[in-house]
Amino acid sequence: MLMASTTISSDRVEGTKVYNGNGDKLGSIDNLVIDKRSGLVRYAALEFGGFMGIGTDRYPIPWNMLKYDTSLDGYVVPLREDQLEKAPRYAQSDRPEYSDEYGRKVYDYYGVAWM
Repeated sequence: MLMASTTISSDRVEGTKVYNGNGDKLGSIDNLVIDKRSGLVRYAALEFGGFMGIGTDRYPIPWNMLKYDTSLDGYVVPLREDQLEKAPRYAQSDRPEYSDEYGRKVYDYYGVAWM
């Protein structure tokens, strides 16, 4: 019996829809942020807000908060829109310096232990 793979290439993750626990679409994954030393994915940058892709910001979500749901064909996060509106973010044209200090700020906001 063949087992389904537990790995996925980043280009297959990018563009995947993200939902809240109620099944409401929040946005989609823009890209992944990978720790160069450990090789672990630190964040998924969620594209959220704006209108039809215009004016959307990127919200770094700790990777371990996302759970893949096969019935939705997307990721589910235990967040509400109002939580995202106050979350750390950056414009599509900007890229923060993903330092440990920045990481702690993001992880602290979501109440997740820093890696």
